[in-house]
Amino acid sequence: MFGVYFGKYLAEKGIITSEEYKKLYETTKNSRVKLGLLGVESGLLTQEQADEINHIQQQEDKRFGDIAIEKGYLTDEDVSDLLDRQGDAYLLYIQALTEGGFLTLDEIQKELVGYRKDRHITTFDLEAIKTGDIDRIVPIFLKSDEIPAFLKEYIALTARNFVRFVDRFFRMGHIEKVNEYTAARYASQHLTGEHRFYTAFCGEQEGIDELAKEFAKTSFSVTETENIDSLDAANEFLNVNNGLFSTGLGATGANIVLESPQKRYEKTVIRSGNTMYKVPFFVEDREINLIICVGEDWRLE
Repeated sequence: MFGVYFGKYLAEKGIITSEEYKKLYETTKNSRVKLGLLGVESGLLTQEQADEINHIQQQEDKRFGDIAIEKGYLTDEDVSDLLDRQGDAYLLYIQALTEGGFLTLDEIQKELVGYRKDRHITTFDLEAIKTGDIDRIVPIFLKSDEIPAFLKEYIALTARNFVRFVDRFFRMGHIEKVNEYTAARYASQHLTGEHRFYTAFCGEQEGIDELAKEFAKTSFSVTETENIDSLDAANEFLNVNNGLFSTGLGATGANIVLESPQKRYEKTVIRSGNTMYKVPFFVEDREINLIICVGEDWRLE
């Protein structure tokens, strides 16, 4: 998950191209971090020691960890700990950047400082993004005391469900308070009861299709029938998401009623006289906006 955030920044800065951003993203999906990089990053090895072990490996059929232990650079416990971290998303992306010749480790550290300043995030926020822990990442994008607590939990649940049902490598954007939103396509559902609010996944057809494809695990082409099918899949995901939210609240004694999902595949303007939020989600770099209208003072045009 770290790669879709930091990689997007690097692409915007022109340090990597859009194609390279996508390729790096694909490269890290099924890769493992090399022990040398892990050792240097954790401070257990110097870069010179890692290079020495790599050179020995070119001459002897031995594993990196075994050589490091023989040289006295690492203990058995050190190697075991490093092996446990080989799926580290942050280090996977660092490895892809360095091995691809895009940036050195020193240059990456400089760009991380620039990324933090450009995105107006704290050092703590950056560490949260490095972990890939969605429950630590979501609050970065919901920094507003105006957002009701139940909506923060709803958005956090939606993000968790993107990981579970859609794409664990999705990217999230900062929440924005708006008065209206124009959607080319949208799938919606109204929730009433203890909390009354209107929810919708909106965007261009490409974004809705990407969401639907990943949720339904099938592709949709450009025919009108299949456009409707992709909206049906988007509605199904929204219904599942809202159902889980309702169930969670029900366990606390709160009552939430889900009305029938609705969809439109023509241009629609959503307006609210009360409070409306837009939360951007990106799947395969395609934008889908979660729209939430609080209360009943909203309308469609």
